[in-house]
Amino acid sequence: MDLRFPAIVLLLLAACTAPDTMPGIDARVAALLPADAILLGEQHDAPGHQVMHRQAIDALISRGLLAAVALEMVEQGRSTAGLPRDASETAVKAALGWDDAGWPWTAYGPAVMAAVRAGVPVLGANLPRSQLRAAMADAGLDALLPATALEAQRQAVRAGHCDLLPESQIAPMARVQIARDRAMAQALAQAAAPRMTVVLLAGSGHVDAELGVPQHLPASLRARSQSWPAQPSGEDYCARLRDQLKARAAP
Repeated sequence: MDLRFPAIVLLLLAACTAPDTMPGIDARVAALLPADAILLGEQHDAPGHQVMHRQAIDALISRGLLAAVALEMVEQGRSTAGLPRDASETAVKAALGWDDAGWPWTAYGPAVMAAVRAGVPVLGANLPRSQLRAAMADAGLDALLPATALEAQRQAVRAGHCDLLPESQIAPMARVQIARDRAMAQALAQAAAPRMTVVLLAGSGHVDAELGVPQHLPASLRARSQSWPAQPSGEDYCARLRDQLKARAAP
């Protein structure tokens, strides 16, 4: 089985979003404080969401509260720690192992560079790709969610793939989501600092309090989630996914 996840799949699994403009980001951030961790959920194909992420990071920087920025878009083990504040974008992308094909730098670069310029480390939070196959086979991951949440996660996988996946792939794919959520939770817990706030930028499915990263955080960590309102994409992702699956099945 090909374990690479095309951008279309990531878009579908991470559904959640907002209009291109939303006033009062500073006030919204203030309403989430105090918090050891703030989880910001986006719709990956909604440019306005990445703008709001940058604004939220700026708001925390201005308060002197930003401890670190953790990214779904980057694998664990990658970090800008040690880079100077005036590091070039090329150096930052190299440190993070940035994948422009999956995550356009024009969308995420502004938030990343705002943190770097403020002397705040940016770090990878996602499960390394090398661990995906093991996660799919690890039935122990099923026990990390309550039964109702596990079924909801599996249903989200079905819906996220437009009901096109064979049923045999649903449980393994849900385990990947759980493993990713656990990895992001670990990254947040490790980056937490007293009287400061670490921010996670991820798809809104990952910041869901019932299904996602919050389920795997230590009880002692004060975490708040904010997902931006949904924004129509105007694209037929199901048709694109259907074509991709047909192409993979072709001899």
